[in-house]
Amino acid sequence: MLLGFQEIIGHEGQIALLRRAVERDRLHHAYLFVGPEGTGKRTVATALTAAVQCSTGTGDACGECASCRAVAHDNHPDVHWLEPRKGKRDITIEQVRGLQQQLALHRFNGKKKVAVIDPLTLMNLHAQNALLKTLEEPPDHSLLILIAESTGGVLSTVLSRCLRLSFFPLTVEQVAAIVAREDGISEDRAMLLASLSYGSLGKALAGEDETLLEQRRDCFRRLAALSPDDARGISDLAEEMGKDREQALRFLDWVRGWLRDIMVLQVTGSAATVCNRDLLEPLQQAAATRRVQESTAALAEIDNVTRSINRNFNRRMVLEGFIPGILGQQ
Repeated sequence: MLLGFQEIIGHEGQIALLRRAVERDRLHHAYLFVGPEGTGKRTVATALTAAVQCSTGTGDACGECASCRAVAHDNHPDVHWLEPRKGKRDITIEQVRGLQQQLALHRFNGKKKVAVIDPLTLMNLHAQNALLKTLEEPPDHSLLILIAESTGGVLSTVLSRCLRLSFFPLTVEQVAAIVAREDGISEDRAMLLASLSYGSLGKALAGEDETLLEQRRDCFRRLAALSPDDARGISDLAEEMGKDREQALRFLDWVRGWLRDIMVLQVTGSAATVCNRDLLEPLQQAAATRRVQESTAALAEIDNVTRSINRNFNRRMVLEGFIPGILGQQ
């Protein structure tokens, strides 16, 4: 379903800026949307694309004209989404060259030729260098929207040629209200899912079944019981959490929230804003046995570990190197 700017919850400042730019026909030639997964970057990119192409010219998508319907159904001839091909890890230089050819063509019936690249972080360095030509000399009536969770691994020359908009998670209360409304579940369940999503509406709406929730609880019970010199225990956990890419990335999401909650407890001494509410006891134990600096360092390392997993490094070895930092010097 296509959402217009006015229907999107949150990101009011970013949306107001984009809407004014559309209304005044003063859009930058390239935008970089940066923020955690599931926070709405792709939704806003689609809304911007539809608003640009909409025949009403109001600065927002009407959702009813032929252009809006084409964007909603992903068949607008002047809109191109660039993503890794099925079964591939990277966006390649060949894909970028193909996109450049499309952008150089005359518009069919749209107001601009729009390209959305998602995620930018899976564009290899050769492809990024090829994209620079388009960023430096954009074709007339073109708009590029680049989407990324972070700027790590992105060339500075690419970053410098884009207008960056940062996207932040919604509040737990906002997410819980939407989840309860959309999924028709209890407020308590909605609040747990919202807390575990860390402000990502997409993740909260996807939910986690009870099997995954129990796997998460077991994972953190094991983490709480491990010591940094327990090589066997660390190896076993790394092997289990790294059995496939999806599981490894899910584990890193869990750890991100776990470390965040530990820091909340360490700094505030209060559990009022803890997200992993069903794991309060092991969290309190972990908070009492480690330094804040250790939690900060481990949290900062997650982006590097995520990139390694996405680049198809050996998952068990990557996680084996990372897990001791989660444990701290107990």
